[in-house]
Amino acid sequence: MPASDPRVREICGVPLQAEPSRRRSTTLRLSVSASPDTAPVRRPLQRCVARDTLREAGIRPSAGGGVRSAAQDLKAVDMANASPDLDNAEATRQLHNNNRPHSSAFWETECTSSKLFECSRIRALADERDAVQKKTFTKWVNSHLSRVSCRISDLYTDLRDGYMLTRLLEVLSGELLPRPTRGRMRIHCLENVDKALQFLKEQRVHLENVGSHDIVDGNHRLTLGLIWTIILRFQIQVIRIATEDNRETRSAKDALLLWCQMKTAGYSEVNIQNFTTCWRDGLAFNALIHRHRPDLMDFHKLTRSNATHNLQQAFNIAEQHLGLTKLLDPEDVNTENPDEKSIITYVVSYYHYFSKMKALIVEGKRVGKVLDKCIEAENITKRYEALASELLDWIDKTISIISNQKFANSLSGVQHQLQAFTSYCTVEKPSKFQEKGNLEVLLFTLQSKLRANNQKPYVPPEGKLLSDINKAWERLEKAEHERGVALRKELIRQEKLELLAQRFDHKTTMRQAWLNENQRLVSQDNFGYDLPAVEAAMKKHEAIEADIASYEERISVVVELSAEMETESYFDIRRILARKENILGQWSLLKELVAGRRARLEKNLALQKTFQDMVYMIDWMEDTQVQLLSKDLGKHLLEVDDLLQKHSLQEADISIQAERVETLNNAALKFTVIEGYQPCDPQVICNRVSHVSSCLEELKLLASKKREDLEESRTLWAFFQELEESEVWIKEKTSILATQGLGKDLSSVLRLLQKHKGLAGELLAHRSLLQSTMKQGKQLLSEKSLLAVGIQERILEVKEEWKHLEDQAAQRLGHLQEALNFFQFSTEMDDQVAWLQDAYRLVSSEDFGHDEYSTQSLLKKHKGVTEAVEKHRMYVVALRKHMVALPLQYREQEVRAGPVTDLEQLYTEVVEVAVLRQQWLLDALAVYRMFSEVNACELWIDEKEQWLDKMEIPERLEEVEVVAHRWNCIVELVEQKKHQLDSMLRLQNYLLECAEIKSHIQEKRKAIDATQYVGSDLGGVMALQRRLTTMEGALSVLEPKLLHLQEEAEHLATAHPARAMEVLVAFDDLSVEWEELKRTLQGCEDSLVVASRLQSFIQDLDSFLSWLVQTQTAAASEQLPNDLQEAETLINKHATLKEEIGRYEEDYERLQSMNELLESEEAPLPQAALQQWLHKLDVGWNKLLEMWESRRDVLVQAHIFHLFLRDVKQAESFLNNQESALAHVELPTTVETVEAAIKKHKDFTNTMELNLHRIKAVIEAGESLISQNNIYSERIQERIHTLANRGTQNRELAQCWLERLNDQWELQRFLQDCHELGDWVCEKMLMARDSSRDETQKLHKKWLKQQAFMAELAQNREWLDKIEREGQQLIQEKPELSAGVQKKLLEMRSVGRSWRAPHRLEPGSCLRPTRPSSCVGVFNYAADAQTSSLFPRTQKSTTNQKQGTCWVQEPHFTLAIPLIAISWQEGQEASDRRAAARAGLEQLSQLWTLLWAETERRQLVLDAMYQAQQYYFDTAEVEAWLSEQELHMMNEEKGKDEPSTLQLLKKHLVLEQTIEDYAETIGLLSQQCRQLLEMGHPDCERISKRQAQVDRLYVSLKDLVEERKSRLEQQYWLYQLNREVDELEQWIAQKEVVASSPELGQDYEHVTVLQEKFTAFASETGSIGQERVSAVNQMVDELIDYGHAEAATIAEWKDAVNEAWADLLELMDTRAQMLSASHQLHKFFSDCREVLNQISDKHRRLPEVQARRGTNSSALQRLLHTFEQDIQHLVTQVRQVQESAAQLRAVYAGES
Repeated sequence: MPASDPRVREICGVPLQAEPSRRRSTTLRLSVSASPDTAPVRRPLQRCVARDTLREAGIRPSAGGGVRSAAQDLKAVDMANASPDLDNAEATRQLHNNNRPHSSAFWETECTSSKLFECSRIRALADERDAVQKKTFTKWVNSHLSRVSCRISDLYTDLRDGYMLTRLLEVLSGELLPRPTRGRMRIHCLENVDKALQFLKEQRVHLENVGSHDIVDGNHRLTLGLIWTIILRFQIQVIRIATEDNRETRSAKDALLLWCQMKTAGYSEVNIQNFTTCWRDGLAFNALIHRHRPDLMDFHKLTRSNATHNLQQAFNIAEQHLGLTKLLDPEDVNTENPDEKSIITYVVSYYHYFSKMKALIVEGKRVGKVLDKCIEAENITKRYEALASELLDWIDKTISIISNQKFANSLSGVQHQLQAFTSYCTVEKPSKFQEKGNLEVLLFTLQSKLRANNQKPYVPPEGKLLSDINKAWERLEKAEHERGVALRKELIRQEKLELLAQRFDHKTTMRQAWLNENQRLVSQDNFGYDLPAVEAAMKKHEAIEADIASYEERISVVVELSAEMETESYFDIRRILARKENILGQWSLLKELVAGRRARLEKNLALQKTFQDMVYMIDWMEDTQVQLLSKDLGKHLLEVDDLLQKHSLQEADISIQAERVETLNNAALKFTVIEGYQPCDPQVICNRVSHVSSCLEELKLLASKKREDLEESRTLWAFFQELEESEVWIKEKTSILATQGLGKDLSSVLRLLQKHKGLAGELLAHRSLLQSTMKQGKQLLSEKSLLAVGIQERILEVKEEWKHLEDQAAQRLGHLQEALNFFQFSTEMDDQVAWLQDAYRLVSSEDFGHDEYSTQSLLKKHKGVTEAVEKHRMYVVALRKHMVALPLQYREQEVRAGPVTDLEQLYTEVVEVAVLRQQWLLDALAVYRMFSEVNACELWIDEKEQWLDKMEIPERLEEVEVVAHRWNCIVELVEQKKHQLDSMLRLQNYLLECAEIKSHIQEKRKAIDATQYVGSDLGGVMALQRRLTTMEGALSVLEPKLLHLQEEAEHLATAHPARAMEVLVAFDDLSVEWEELKRTLQGCEDSLVVASRLQSFIQDLDSFLSWLVQTQTAAASEQLPNDLQEAETLINKHATLKEEIGRYEEDYERLQSMNELLESEEAPLPQAALQQWLHKLDVGWNKLLEMWESRRDVLVQAHIFHLFLRDVKQAESFLNNQESALAHVELPTTVETVEAAIKKHKDFTNTMELNLHRIKAVIEAGESLISQNNIYSERIQERIHTLANRGTQNRELAQCWLERLNDQWELQRFLQDCHELGDWVCEKMLMARDSSRDETQKLHKKWLKQQAFMAELAQNREWLDKIEREGQQLIQEKPELSAGVQKKLLEMRSVGRSWRAPHRLEPGSCLRPTRPSSCVGVFNYAADAQTSSLFPRTQKSTTNQKQGTCWVQEPHFTLAIPLIAISWQEGQEASDRRAAARAGLEQLSQLWTLLWAETERRQLVLDAMYQAQQYYFDTAEVEAWLSEQELHMMNEEKGKDEPSTLQLLKKHLVLEQTIEDYAETIGLLSQQCRQLLEMGHPDCERISKRQAQVDRLYVSLKDLVEERKSRLEQQYWLYQLNREVDELEQWIAQKEVVASSPELGQDYEHVTVLQEKFTAFASETGSIGQERVSAVNQMVDELIDYGHAEAATIAEWKDAVNEAWADLLELMDTRAQMLSASHQLHKFFSDCREVLNQISDKHRRLPEVQARRGTNSSALQRLLHTFEQDIQHLVTQVRQVQESAAQLRAVYAGES
């Protein structure tokens, strides 16, 4: 039914007036996106079908009332749901088929049972269809998901998360969809499905009523519909089948159906009209397969009845042979109603597969035509690729073989491998190199054929290009080079190992023999039987031990050799290790034997020493016995005491020796009980021990007897000594008593009396001593000793002298008592006079008090004085009586003097004045009482004032005036008195303050004088400075008082002019004291400043001198370097020492300036000692500079000497190379080789000359060093002499070889000329003997040839003569060559005789032409002959371009020129006679022109080829040079240390500059290439490739240069960083020693100095260290940022440095904290001591304060006030000390 039918429009709900445009049925398309003109129809149709789908029965009414089948209804519904994109025409057709005409009455009258059956049938069919579709679609989906290794098992559930759906769309579309969201939640699944549906919408696939929730919920119908939509879009829509008229195409299902019908048209049993029942028998599937692949089956054997077999066969063949997934099973198709969508899905896969196969067949036919034309090129290509593959495989295989660095572990094996490698280089590699050349030729041929066939040039596949082959060949050569180097290294290593093994065997043999001999030697115990013999044996044994100890190094050499061979994996290492173990075992045995022998020797030596000591002991005891038997007991006490002392010493020696004897006996007896080896018989030892013991006992007895005798002698002589001493003492005291006077005053008399009392005591003491002596003498008399002679007489004499002394002492005592009485009287008289005078001053004082109280006090004191005067009246009377009682001589003297009368008169005056003063005091008291009354009056006045304030003013004028006048007078009087009183009070206070301050200043001045510096240490100076600072603080308080007193003095002087002088004088005295105090204080400070400077200067001087001594020791080192590196190291260290000296130069100058400053100070300084120390400082500094300069000169000379040695080594290497080259020179046998040898020898000579200049420079340098008196002059002279001799010998030998080579060249040239002449003669003899007659050859030509031959003979006769002359000359000049030259000359003479009879043509036989036409024939023949002989040669030269031989220079062309000229001349003559000759001449002229043009063209071609060959030659040289430099750049050497790396870097920079300069050569080569390309050279492509290859090599070389430069720079930076890190770590270690010092100071001054020094140290270390650490860190960061290869190691260095620096900072902080704590603690102790001193000072001042209590009360009050202020200040200090103590107690809790 058409879409415009009204019924369809009514069913779909489309208005009747909306008429869509018609479309032809032949243009129906299965499209996913709707066209605009069909949209109005399709949308209502879709809505209608979707609405009907919701009905369970699937039945809907039609416009005609008919009923359609359930299957058709379901089909329509499914098509509507699953493929909403069917176009309008197809939908209309389905509706037309489904809506057949039925009456509505029939529909309404249908029975219920029929409806139920129909519904169940429809439901079953729908389920069956869904199952089939699900299985088919599942397999289809898996067939596509298999490309991405995915698979689903359940179509409904596995598509719910959207992941598989996304992957399916990606596979089908080939596009990348948004990445699915991970997660299993519903929202994630909805999001993934939405992404897939959105992609379908973007692909213009319209989905109606299909949402993401339907797929996620697993809706079966909609899931199947979605898959079917995807199949339609990506599988069926692309089908296009053209109609027969080629104007329209079918699409979608119709197109697929049409394709199936077309492919099965020839099969009678197959009739495909639909995609359901027509496929049930399986023949349609088999027909499609058979149509395209008839080889897979025999279709004619299939029958329609066996449908299952047919289907199974088709499905299996499609799966197994066509690779089509088996989407259907036979039972799915062989049903009543097969599923159309499933079959369409499966058939579509057939369509796509066979369409691709057809396209491939068509393309194959087209390509076949091309391949027929290119088969030869293909074969060549395959051959090229095969050969290239074989060559590359061989190269790779060979590289893998020769890259194997595993060598045989033996010398013979490595030699065999080296021989095999040499065989490879000489046999196998050349053939492959030939194959490589053939491969290049083959590729060139292939390219030529492709260009001839107008085809694209052949580009070999990647990896088979000529460049790849060349690179592979280069890799092969590189591997070959590495293999050769490795083999040589391994050979050297094996040879070294063999030498080591031989050396090891030799050394082990020697060590074995030595060990055996020494074992035999140490096994002998012939020690001897006395001490000298044993000591000699011990020395011999020590020599053996020293020898063995020194031999240990040789044993270690054997061990090192074995270890080295074991490290190098020597093949016979087991034998080596066995011998080593044997040697070590014997060595251990020898050491054990030596140790055992030494133990035995030590026992013998100890025993013999014991025996020797015993002998010495016996000898000593014999000597001592002789001394003890002496009878000398002394002649006086001193001698006896001396003998006793000596005897005591002898007894001490005997006791000591007794202990020693006991020790020796014990030591000797130990040898009797030892087990094992016994050095002596035990009985002998026991006998010697008993003998020594008996001698000792006898000696002890003699000593005791000798002591008794000496004690008895000492007692006697002591008695005589004491008597003599007593007698002397008695005489001495007697003389003293006789010579002493009686004194001049009371004190002297008292002293004499005291002395006399002392003398009396001495007499009493000496009496008892004398009595004991007398008693001792009597005892000696009673003992009746032989020595007691004259004792009694001596006793009597001493008794008489003693009695006389006692009498004289008694008389002396009486005289002294009398003198004492006299002088006591005089003293009392003087005391009374003095007291009375004081009393007179008191009673005559003008001080009457300043107030009533003071006057009463004075009056009271005066009463006391009066009473005292009254009491002294009795003293005056007593003195008068005392004078009467004096001895006569003293009394007369006093009477004449009259002092008692004067005393009485003075007493009377004092009494009178006392009475007067008492009256004055009473008057003053009356006045002051009056003043009191005045005060009372004032009080009364005050009262009256108050009363007056209250009083009323009188009314009368007179009364008022009187009161006012009186009041004014009172007021004036009061004011005047008040002013006077105030002024007087101020004056008195001022005077008191001046006196007090003056006394205070005087006390401070005394204290300052007591603090003068007399010490010699800095601590004392600092203590005094602190005291002076405290004193300055105390004195600073006085300055305001002085200013106030000055103002007060000025005011008082103005107010009291009468007493102005007194006021100003008091202040002037105070000012003078104050200025004197300031000067004293300033002087003390200046002296202390000078002293502190002096002590600081001495400390600095001491530290500087210590450093100076250390530096002098370092500068005085006599170490000399052994090589250049060590010399540079020592020079650098010496330069560092100079820098250190430069840093200390400022300290030196500062010390000098401090000396000048101290000299300028006006203070007592130890100038002599300072000058001596400074003189030492100057001498030491100058000596240090001289030592440094001397050491520098020595090191510079050593450095220059080692530089000279380096140059000498280079010169010796030059000489060695020269000697080696001269030793291998051989005489060549050809001219070319001789010339090459001469050239080579000249180059060698030139090189030798260049090296000679270097050697001369070395010699001159050595002579210069000798002239400069270098310390190595002798060695330099020896090396210079050796170099000069060797250089002279090499020059002479080179000159000799050059002469021999020149002689050989002359000989070989002569022989070559002889050979050439002989060859030429032989050739011409053959030509002369040629008797062949060619009829075609003309007589003229023969004649010309004959003439040319004869001319050539004539010319070459001179050649023969020249050879003869040269041979004779050579014989004369070189007689040693005469034999060979003479023989050759004889041969040449024989040849000369043979050519002097040459064959000639008869005269005129060639010159008589018979006919004129013969000339034309001759000309024609000549022209033809010459042309035919020239042009083929030209062609040949054209084809053979590489030989570069110019044919113009060949003999044919040379002969052709005169021949043509003659022919031309003859032709001109014949032209007058014959016209034919004219034609021949024209033809000949044309031929000549053609020949000349061809010759010029050939010349240009040859020039181009010459330039090309020159370019190739230059290119080859450049490539060789670049390859050589590339090998240099591949060198992995980086240097072992910083100097070697720097040297390598310098060499690399030179090489880099050379490579940069080589760019000019590359540029010239490129310019040649451009010129050749501009000329259009035929080898342009090859030239371009060569130039490109050269450019690539150069660029690659520059990259390698930069890479190697980067590696070297990185290595150099690494060494620099390593050096900086090492130096910094050493510096940090040095600073750590200072920072970790445990010294915390001994007192406050010491810790202050330490803290100041450490502060300076910390500041300097922190700044310098931080700068250095920052520099190292910056360097490390730069290297790491640069990407250094050793970044990890550098980072470790950085961490180590930073950690060390952090540790140092921590140590410094800890040290600073400890010093601060120590400073605080010592400051506390110092403050405590200072406070204690002040407290002690205050204690000392307390008695002074108490003593001044009797003085003026105001002064005492001020003194007490000042004292209290000092006490308050002291209390403040004590509190501060207590606070400090509390803080320290908290810090040092738990400590004492």
